Amino acid sequence: MGSTAALKELQGDLENKANDLSKLQKDIAKNHQVRKKYTIQLGENELVLKELDLLNDDANVYKLIGPVLVKQDLAEANANVRKRIDYISAEFVWMPHFKI
Repeated sequence: MGSTAALKELQGDLENKANDLSKLQKDIAKNHQVRKKYTIQLGENELVLKELDLLNDDANVYKLIGPVLVKQDLAEANANVRKRIDYISAEFVWMPHFKI
């Protein structure tokens, strides 16, 4: 009888550990998706910044707001993109890092 109780206890522990592993795998997958999204956004914003740096000071810059293009000052556009890059980079610092 003692070995049956020990076996059930081991089986319960194994099920708990399997559930914990499943939760960790879901967390890793979620974090991977979020990290992927931020990586894409960072790359897009860095590309926009490079393009803005190529423009002359008197160039026309437009920002898409909904279905409308709104004229924007080049310096303001540059500052906004830099702020977005700083924000995205800061998000990377707070994200858990998993090595798989």
